[in-house]
Amino acid sequence: MKITIGRVDKADFPELCLEEIDVKIDSGAYTSSIHCSNIKEISLHNTPFIRFTLLDPEHSFYNNKEFTFKNYTSKIVKSSNGISETRFMIQTEILIFNTIFPIYLTLTERKDMKFPILLGRKFLNKKFLIDTAKKNLSHKLKQTKK
Repeated sequence: MKITIGRVDKADFPELCLEEIDVKIDSGAYTSSIHCSNIKEISLHNTPFIRFTLLDPEHSFYNNKEFTFKNYTSKIVKSSNGISETRFMIQTEILIFNTIFPIYLTLTERKDMKFPILLGRKFLNKKFLIDTAKKNLSHKLKQTKK
């Protein structure tokens, strides 16, 4: 049975040290993405890594913490304005509706966007049913469990 999710919600990303961060449900986007800056491919002991800082100083959740991931790929993503760009993609975990799900996130600069995280179709597919009239269903469920 699919879980009903609203148009926006709050979720936790334990490996990224983010709790109750705003997410936008975007069925128009294929991949999910997270706003970050200083995205760099680096090499440590001849092994490639991706390093980035989540969010930006203007965001209330910004903590200037750098993350380094060994397991990453790159992917060509076509944005809503039709421009294709290559983005790095990591796999991490999302805690939503009191359940941990694996999720792939593309790393992108979303400074001018209201929501730092978009959840796309690839993540939502077969798990969620979107009700655009509702919002924060997972967050409300989490509050009742406290």
